[in-house]
Amino acid sequence: VYRGSVKDFPGFDASQDAEALYNAMKGFGSDKEAILDLITSRSNKQRVEICQAYKSLYGKDLIADLKYELTGKFERLIVSLMRPPAYSDAKEIKDAIAGIGTDEKCLIEILASRNNQEIHDLVAAYKDAYEKDLEADIVGDTSGHFKKMLVVLLQGTREEDDVVSEDLVEQDAKDLLEAGELKWGTDEAQFIYILGRRSKQHLRLVFDEYLKISGKPIERSIRGELSGDFEKLMLAVVKCIRSTAEYFADRLYKAMKGLGTRDNTLIRIMVSRSEIDMLDIREVFRTKYEKSLYNMIKEDTSGEYKKALLKLCGGDDDAAGEFFPEAAQVAYRMWELSAVAKVELRGTVQPTASFNDDGDAQVLRKAMKGLGTDEGAIIEVVTQRSNAQRQQILKAYKAHYGRDLMADLKSELSGSLAKLILGLMLTPAQYDAKQLRKAVEGAGTDEKVLIEIMATRNNQEIKAINEAYEEAYHKRLEDDLSSDTSGHFKRILVSLALGNRDEGPANLTQAQDDAKKLADVSSNDSSDSLETRFLSILCTRSYPHLRRVFQEFIKMTNHDVEHAIRKRMSGDVRDAFLAIVRSVKNKPAFFADKLYKSMKGAGTDERTLTRIMISRSEIDLFNIRGEFIDLFDKSLHHMIEKDTSGDYRTALLALCGGED
Repeated sequence: VYRGSVKDFPGFDASQDAEALYNAMKGFGSDKEAILDLITSRSNKQRVEICQAYKSLYGKDLIADLKYELTGKFERLIVSLMRPPAYSDAKEIKDAIAGIGTDEKCLIEILASRNNQEIHDLVAAYKDAYEKDLEADIVGDTSGHFKKMLVVLLQGTREEDDVVSEDLVEQDAKDLLEAGELKWGTDEAQFIYILGRRSKQHLRLVFDEYLKISGKPIERSIRGELSGDFEKLMLAVVKCIRSTAEYFADRLYKAMKGLGTRDNTLIRIMVSRSEIDMLDIREVFRTKYEKSLYNMIKEDTSGEYKKALLKLCGGDDDAAGEFFPEAAQVAYRMWELSAVAKVELRGTVQPTASFNDDGDAQVLRKAMKGLGTDEGAIIEVVTQRSNAQRQQILKAYKAHYGRDLMADLKSELSGSLAKLILGLMLTPAQYDAKQLRKAVEGAGTDEKVLIEIMATRNNQEIKAINEAYEEAYHKRLEDDLSSDTSGHFKRILVSLALGNRDEGPANLTQAQDDAKKLADVSSNDSSDSLETRFLSILCTRSYPHLRRVFQEFIKMTNHDVEHAIRKRMSGDVRDAFLAIVRSVKNKPAFFADKLYKSMKGAGTDERTLTRIMISRSEIDLFNIRGEFIDLFDKSLHHMIEKDTSGDYRTALLALCGGED
């Protein structure tokens, strides 16, 4: 099936088109609208024929005339469309290595994403256009492992068979693990050989196997083991093997998001993919970024340049409001991986080995006695002990001094640091109970906190929270939640507060049945049974079971369950169900996203930052750090460092543990 957005123009006549372009450019000023309309509605093959016709009719070079008549980004885009794809690639690479400095991003994008045939055509076009050897030019302009991998890709010898040997899959995954994670130093040659030579089909299975045996995606290992341009190139290769369409969707999004637009990247991708996979790229873009590529281009560009890009894009996927098979496959694979990954959850705070509760109590007392407070000493002790050890310090402090350590800390510390240290001294259940209490008491309710805690805690944690809540506030959590919320949202919270979720494995027959129930109510319009139906399944079934349900749901509807929830629900009910789904999908990623949002942009949401750092520090903060870097390309450590200050920052970084 053809997945490009630009097709051959029916009833094409090269001489007629050449004449139309000649007329659009003659005289004073040019008719840019006519030029862009004509060129964007012809295929590349047809444009090449127009160039030939133009030369035989007028004895002039059409590309040279277009360059003379047009300017700026619009000129670059139109001229780029006139060249055959291989010559376009050759020109991009020539520009990337000419002059001072090299545009590595451009080299990476082209060489990581082209197939064997496209690479062979590129090498030939480069030789023809510039009478130079592409490999020699690249070797002269790059170095190290980066250079070696580029040379391997330039050979265009990736295996193309879809026949996969399971033994070789296991062997390759093992070799990659031994070349990186299990080795002191890294054996880069092994990465270059396997990622540069094996077929796409084979490598996808190798990546799945790698996740199974190492508990982390190959991308995370590459980030940890490799560096610089070599790391960026290998990540691009992995991404293109997983899904070329997703690779380009990400590149396009990054080219336009934030201030300023990276027009070179935008032009290069829109031109080079317009006759290959633009429809797939649009599809992934719409799913991943919740807006259509068309709309993003529209908001981000202007004038004739914008009109031409939109013609290349083809259509607006927000208009239809529908999702597509390609996107459904991506979502399905995600649930698949979420089901097989044997991820070992790790906190960042471990019990300290040579623990002496009385010794710690004395250090803390000394830090608070007399004038001034030694915050550094307090942070050092509190962040480097496990919660169970902190509970022992509380007792030892009282036994030694007859004083209440919590009260002393409260009077000595202030602001964000006080909240963080005092929070760490409570048991996890007491801390959650306190956050829930704060969220419901007084005027207004903080629904975000209620959702974050209630949707992510397991049965054991919920039961402990209930006990701690009653002990501290002499009220039942369920009653407080009931009196403070209403409608379906209240019913969701009450159900979750029971801590009564199934804990068994998935049951396939029941999963299909559950998925059908959800699919039926998602499509018909009786809104009451919609929320009730979702509640009865999302709040009661076990996590492994829900993973199956959500997979079956995609098979039945071609949508991810998140899409159905977003489309049919709103407000707190929507947010609560989304939190449950994301928690089932990948709980560390759910928290990584919350942490990122608490710090990005102006101002920091310190309450959320403090709450998550405390509550996840002994459960999965190590995994959250890994997801954080995968999702946002920066480390949690780095972001906390930039976004907070003083003792509060010191304490958070101690909890975060590690730079990534």
